[in-house]
Amino acid sequence: MIVDDRPTLQAPDDDPWLWLEEIEGKQALDFVERQNSLTLQAFGGKAFEHDRDVLAAIYDRPDNIPYVGRRGDHLYNLWKDAGNPRGLWRRTTLAEFRKPTPSWETVLDIDQLAANEGEDWLLSGIATMPGSPRVMLSLSRGGSDAVVLREFDMATRSFVADGFTLPEAKGGADWVDADTLLLASAHGEGMATTSGYARTVRLWRRGQPVEQASVLFEASVNDMAAYGHIDRMTPERAIWFGRMLDFFNYSVSIGDRTGPVSKLDLPTAIELQAHGDWLAIKPRADWSVAGQTHKADTVLGIALADLLAGRRDFAVLFEPAPRRAVQGFFWAAGKLVLSILDELRPRFEICTPSATGWSRATLPGLPQIGVVDVWPLDRDPSESNGDLLANVQDPLTPPSLLLLERGVASPVVLKQAPKTFTADGLVVTQHEAISIDGERIPYVQTGPAKESGDAPVYMSAYGGFALAVKPYYNSSLGKLWLERGGTIVQANLRGGGEFGTRWHDAGRLAGKKLSHDDFAAVAADLVRRGVTSAKRIAAQGGSNGGILITNMLVRYPERFGALFCTIPLVDMRRYTKLLAGASWIAEYGDPDKPEEWEWLKTYSAYHNVKAGQSYPPILIATTRRDDRVHPGHARKMAAKLQAMGYEAWFYEPAAGGHGYGKDNRERAGFEVLGYRFLKEKIGWRDGEV
Repeated sequence: MIVDDRPTLQAPDDDPWLWLEEIEGKQALDFVERQNSLTLQAFGGKAFEHDRDVLAAIYDRPDNIPYVGRRGDHLYNLWKDAGNPRGLWRRTTLAEFRKPTPSWETVLDIDQLAANEGEDWLLSGIATMPGSPRVMLSLSRGGSDAVVLREFDMATRSFVADGFTLPEAKGGADWVDADTLLLASAHGEGMATTSGYARTVRLWRRGQPVEQASVLFEASVNDMAAYGHIDRMTPERAIWFGRMLDFFNYSVSIGDRTGPVSKLDLPTAIELQAHGDWLAIKPRADWSVAGQTHKADTVLGIALADLLAGRRDFAVLFEPAPRRAVQGFFWAAGKLVLSILDELRPRFEICTPSATGWSRATLPGLPQIGVVDVWPLDRDPSESNGDLLANVQDPLTPPSLLLLERGVASPVVLKQAPKTFTADGLVVTQHEAISIDGERIPYVQTGPAKESGDAPVYMSAYGGFALAVKPYYNSSLGKLWLERGGTIVQANLRGGGEFGTRWHDAGRLAGKKLSHDDFAAVAADLVRRGVTSAKRIAAQGGSNGGILITNMLVRYPERFGALFCTIPLVDMRRYTKLLAGASWIAEYGDPDKPEEWEWLKTYSAYHNVKAGQSYPPILIATTRRDDRVHPGHARKMAAKLQAMGYEAWFYEPAAGGHGYGKDNRERAGFEVLGYRFLKEKIGWRDGEV
């Protein structure tokens, strides 16, 4: 499919497609409209509509799990279905929630709000204050990260007349008291960093124009962001202030309404969680302090008062191993919960501090295989009694939502998600491929027990920002790929966080290219093992995974039959100048520094496309309301490939943010379009293997 959408005028910067970065530009939107029409004409139609409706019906099922968070005496949930595509913000009690069919009380109907105000509203955030019916709602247009802040009264189910309101910007607010907000927002002149996030933390009093709000704390314009947080676990309600220097480095201070008082003497490359007078700290690099060296990814505990007094007698709460790493940690009612992956198996440990030391225990009753996620039921730590929620699943077993009362009782099943596809004859197996430098790369394969040698394979991965990829139950792939005879493969690439900082660092900056080599090695291993052939492998990746997929196109085209690239980052020469791009320099590098451009250009697929190659067909899809990864990345890559004569398709719906759609039907349509493209291009008709 070749379409000549070249402009009439040559663009600067030796980039003839620069005009496609004009998100709402007429010429750019004409390009999008033509491309959408061609793509939907080729892969839409009755079969597409059937699968979209099948998938949307799964997403809209009334027996899906309503995930909840507790605020005060109620459990709150944002529910979407066919009748409420934007969502109902609703609430119930824990006793009612335990029933098979709970009774819900609607707090706010987002669809009705959008209709009444003629806005494309979605509810993206809620800031509450214990004991008060007043909340600050974050309303997003079409799923964008930027939000409008508006004060809402849950008692009257209405927005507060002359209440706090703030125009659209990235950021949010926290309640100091009933008449005061702690505001970290990019709204206002000089209030944004180069990444587009809040540069200041302000104290905003009721009735005061936001321009007059006191600036308590400032970050540099070249920092990623400034943030502030009210610590309600302390009697004086201390305020935590932070400079997010980049994606992985922080400078942290504690203070009050006048601003920071004490800067914590800690490395910047840390993760930190505070709970009253207790701190849990995880350094990203080896840290030598007070005559001891703590390895990267060790979790350390100390009293805040001791740290501020200059003492450094940390308690060691967790020590990492080459394939054992903490994925995250949080506090609940005085207990620190550690989420651990040990050879990709979930483990959870509880550490409890006291004046005499720390005690340890294992979170009881949870499975040690599959995927297990645990989090506190209460949204505000000051209201927590220690109740935890756990979600348990695997690729063939739908999720179960469990309650662990006070974090120590045996888990009780609250809700069970429905089975949405037939899993008869399917198995889940784990394997390892050997990458280009000899590293072992794990991957999970789900499909028929008996290998055909020519299986239609759907591969996916991410490999970035220290995020661990886990084999969740996936209704869309289960129904439209597995149930129809296909196989799915999920790879754990370097750049992710599965095995801690060393695994992440190996796949970031100059190592990002290795992450891509890892994915190609998994594709080759599937052929080596006799699972399939290269022409039957379809691969998908989104966001950071968009870099991955476009590099498979230009670096390893012979290993894939078709590629689906979603909401992608592609142009690594200009990414720092587009929307939130500057915030990712710590992951990729700075293209304005010649020595860093030397490695960036090796995986900037936009610059490595060559004419006359045997590239597999590719569909590149983005959304216009994505204000995180600029849609220009996808537009330009598609246009450049088409101009070179390659089979490159493009799709861009008007809404969706950094995701696949603002509601279940849009999300289903986005996914199904990709599946239908991939199936056709690898020569697979449903049910034929």
